[in-house]
Amino acid sequence: MLVDAQLPRRLAHFLAFHAGYDCVHTLDLPAANRTQDGAITRLSMEEERIVITKDADFVNSFLLHGQPHKLLLVSTGNISTTDLLELFRQFLPQLTKVLAHHSYVEISRTLLVTHR
Repeated sequence: MLVDAQLPRRLAHFLAFHAGYDCVHTLDLPAANRTQDGAITRLSMEEERIVITKDADFVNSFLLHGQPHKLLLVSTGNISTTDLLELFRQFLPQLTKVLAHHSYVEISRTLLVTHR
């Protein structure tokens, strides 16, 4: 998994340390939060990583080009880090199952939606 810049680094740590995912944040990349979307997409394709983002540009790229490898769109609006982590904690079992079979998933404050 690769957590984009507008989401907290603590989400990447949670997914790595508490859920066992190979997860990095853009801050862990050489250009840190200045990493361009294209570079994130390329890394996602090369390493088969799920991009976790709030950025609609990734949705457009996915719908038009089938890239990044997989996409998890966070559509919660403004949310505290504590509430975001709790949301992921609640949805984690379902997320794991859904992402095994779907390439584009959206998480809101109340729903987990798969897109085709």
